[in-house]
Amino acid sequence: MSDRIQTPLITLNSGVTIPQLGLGVWQASNEQAEQIVRFAIDEAGYRHIDTAAAYENEEGVGRAIAGASVPREDLFVTTKLWNADHGRDAALRAIDTSLAKLGLDHVDLYLIHWPLQDRAELVETWHAMEEIQRSGKARSIGVCNCEPHHLDWIAADSDVTPAVDQVELHPHLPQYVIRAYATYRGIATQSWSPLGGTSRSGWGKASKPNTLLHDPTLQAVAARHGKSVAQVLIRWQLQSGLIVMPKSLHPERVAQNIDVFDFELTGEDFEAIAGLDNGERVGLHPDTMDHR
Repeated sequence: MSDRIQTPLITLNSGVTIPQLGLGVWQASNEQAEQIVRFAIDEAGYRHIDTAAAYENEEGVGRAIAGASVPREDLFVTTKLWNADHGRDAALRAIDTSLAKLGLDHVDLYLIHWPLQDRAELVETWHAMEEIQRSGKARSIGVCNCEPHHLDWIAADSDVTPAVDQVELHPHLPQYVIRAYATYRGIATQSWSPLGGTSRSGWGKASKPNTLLHDPTLQAVAARHGKSVAQVLIRWQLQSGLIVMPKSLHPERVAQNIDVFDFELTGEDFEAIAGLDNGERVGLHPDTMDHR
């Protein structure tokens, strides 16, 4: 399959190109991450892998990259700064720790995982991210889970605009306001839990089960195209201009998730999917999340 897959590229405001579709590895152990990332790269044709310090599987991702048949320069690797490492000194240490675990001298994108509730600390951390980018340890820098007011905090104190804002995004939570504001600021929007999440998509009682994969509206759209609901969800995001990172530990699903370039959703499909917007999250809201 890998010879037939050519994932579209998006050019970030940093000038770096990012594959629009990639593999997320949240909730994977090091061993699971190594196995599925190696399969995704060598067998399924993925060129974009998204991990994080908080996932505790950077070592496994690094082993998969080192053992893959694809050269490092042809891969796009993202990792993230965890909440406990906000602040200049901690952030500078954190990127070195992540690179050591990944076995890399740089990542292609380094993201602040959550903005938390401290404006001054977020700005200080962002300035550290700028240092990291200048050092060459990250080709691009960005944020996760930032609402428009968080993006304003950064813009007020920095001339460096985040390349990406990675947020929870799916038909129940299409994030129209964030997407529009990110576009205004020249920031690409990337989706986490694009398939609607899992039973462990939040923390503790915040977790909610995924209902999108069994939604009758999406099942009808999928049936019209001879595709799975997951493929429809991914295609909806791609045609919306989003960067999408579906996660699975099952090789057959990983292969299926990238097999989405042989069909297009119609305007009627988009209208049907728009009706699923109910504002329901599977994770925490950034304005209440302060877990360190």
